[in-house]
Amino acid sequence: MAKVLRAGNMSKCIGCYTCMFICAGVNMHNHSIQKSCIKIRTYGGVSGKFVETVCQSCRDPACAESCPTGALVLRKGGGVTLEAYKCIGCRRCVTACRIKAVDFDEELNKPIICHHCGMCARYCPHGCLSLQETQDYIGGVL
Repeated sequence: MAKVLRAGNMSKCIGCYTCMFICAGVNMHNHSIQKSCIKIRTYGGVSGKFVETVCQSCRDPACAESCPTGALVLRKGGGVTLEAYKCIGCRRCVTACRIKAVDFDEELNKPIICHHCGMCARYCPHGCLSLQETQDYIGGVL
């Protein structure tokens, strides 16, 4: 079965950003949280809670539909995988993502796409994130 990242316990989040650091380190070989696929921010100021922005594994992802070169390929279980050699850096995927989960790497001139590896969930000290099994569909097809 395919697996997807979910943030089900964000009430436990203390804003340590471990998930962002590990994501950037493992996936982008960089330790800047700007290179992370997952974003953690406060909602409601200093005393507010923390919220996440991460790919929701859309069945019919707008990011893939907007890509003129087919660089974003539908992923088993939802969401997309980036075929970087096809990407021309047009940023249409960034604009198309309804939840703003697609970021852009200015140095590489490529989007930062979550591929649901689960490293952020594995290293979250408070269990805020998890990798969950989902049906094996590609796009809207089971």
